[in-house]
Amino acid sequence: MRGSIPVPWDHDLSRRQLLDRLSHPGAPINNFIKMTESNFWLKKIEISVSEAEKRTGRNAMNMQETYTAYLIETRSVEHTDGQSVLTDSLWRRYSEFELLRNYLLVYYPHIVVPPLPEKRAEFVWHKLSADNMDPDFVERRRIGLENFLLRVASHPILCRDKIFYLFLTQEGNWKETVNETGFQLKADSRLKALNATFRVKNPDKRFTELKHYSDELQSVISHLLRVRARVADRLYGVYKVHGNYGRVFSEWSAIEKEMGDGLQSAGHHMDVYASSIDDILEDEEHYADQLKEYLFYAEALRAVCRKHELMQYDLEMAAQDLASKKQQCEELATGTVRTFSLKGMTTKLFGQETPEQREARIKVLEEQINEGEQQLKSKNLEGREFVKNAWADIERFKEQKNHDLKEALISYAVMQISMCKKGIQVWTNAKECFSKM
Repeated sequence: MRGSIPVPWDHDLSRRQLLDRLSHPGAPINNFIKMTESNFWLKKIEISVSEAEKRTGRNAMNMQETYTAYLIETRSVEHTDGQSVLTDSLWRRYSEFELLRNYLLVYYPHIVVPPLPEKRAEFVWHKLSADNMDPDFVERRRIGLENFLLRVASHPILCRDKIFYLFLTQEGNWKETVNETGFQLKADSRLKALNATFRVKNPDKRFTELKHYSDELQSVISHLLRVRARVADRLYGVYKVHGNYGRVFSEWSAIEKEMGDGLQSAGHHMDVYASSIDDILEDEEHYADQLKEYLFYAEALRAVCRKHELMQYDLEMAAQDLASKKQQCEELATGTVRTFSLKGMTTKLFGQETPEQREARIKVLEEQINEGEQQLKSKNLEGREFVKNAWADIERFKEQKNHDLKEALISYAVMQISMCKKGIQVWTNAKECFSKM
């Protein structure tokens, strides 16, 4: 499975020179892309996660650990004028994929950022290993990580990100480059997000409905995966029990002369049928992984909703603070106090302020009001821009989701039909064996 990402390319620029330009701190990636689009032609690069390798090393606590590294290969599509194909490769750990995604979540809060495959197996049936070092699980995760990179590479905004490009091309010091962006400091705290969820007064109905939808989507897919795991358990048992037919027919054939060959052949067909379930359920796991991707996409949708709630809460707090300052200024100017305040109580106890003091306080409040109005205007514009961009990406996601889930469910149904046809064929062959006895 391969995909491509558009990146700037020029006949006179080497791949490494391009990387240096992208890495320059004074050249923002968006500006660089705009510049290159007007001067250069866009080159395509194929992306694949081609291998997984078990390794042993020491972690940050200087303790030995075993982990899996994944080989990322990027290959530029050959020029039409016959220039050679350039290929780069580097190894990444799962934790580095996590770091990349956390960075994207912070810098692109209005985007439904593609999820990573599961770190540990979930919704497994009893014969499937839950060990995250199991070769079959590692292989499925390799496919999932490649799919994540292709999702990001095909996104019209994320594909242009500097850190993403360096993730594909710069093996050394990539973590340091990410941390230098300071994205961790910009990340919203969970407590703040939870506070905004419960205290926002005027939530956007569309985002509220979207959050409810993401909860329901996660619930439905979770239930579907649990049902599928139970069916896989029972199906495995049914198929393996057919192996008993094979054993019985083989034993029976040993005591029969005219019927022996037919029974022996029928037993062989039963053995083949019993052993076929292993490949069938292995294929099923790939369809389950496609469903799991959208199980995890549900959380990505909620992340966009939480960011909107935080922005709406900040806007409401700014509006409330501005209204409070305007009221204080009016009370000072008129000499009337409409509501109970500590300042009003202090004035009654210790006497009125002098005109000069009052004028000084009014001046400070007027400056704060002016600053608050500008801040409120800025937050309003920021909020409207967020809603516009977020909803555009949500619509893009919905179209992608409808297409992907439709294809996955159709493919799963086709696989079940094929499995049933093979079962019919086995019993048809057995019938022919019995007829020849």
